[in-house]
Amino acid sequence: MFKVTKVGDNRLNIEFEGSLNAQEMEVALDEFISHANGVQNGTMLYEIGEFDLPSLSAIGVKLSRLPSLFGFLGKFNKAAIVTDKQWLQKVSQIQGMVIPGLQIKAFSTDEKSAAEEWLIS
Repeated sequence: MFKVTKVGDNRLNIEFEGSLNAQEMEVALDEFISHANGVQNGTMLYEIGEFDLPSLSAIGVKLSRLPSLFGFLGKFNKAAIVTDKQWLQKVSQIQGMVIPGLQIKAFSTDEKSAAEEWLIS
């Protein structure tokens, strides 16, 4: 499951759980891009539950769309990653170091309210 909800003019909430094949990845990326249109100085709350790694074909779809995705990532200043997976928290923080202009901070599931507060600070 991949769900994107636009909250106000400049915030997206993204929920991800399960696994994605190539077709589902295509739909997920289209949904993200559609909701990100018009966002400026945006924030994202990304909740990651239990999941399996995407299929190789899904990864291929994502890689093929990286140029357009980077353009949309530039519309966002902050992303809060909410997950209980320690390794995802670490990967998220590393991504925050390599994506210019985007602050990424990881939170555990029981810290969701702190994540939301961080996004508006």
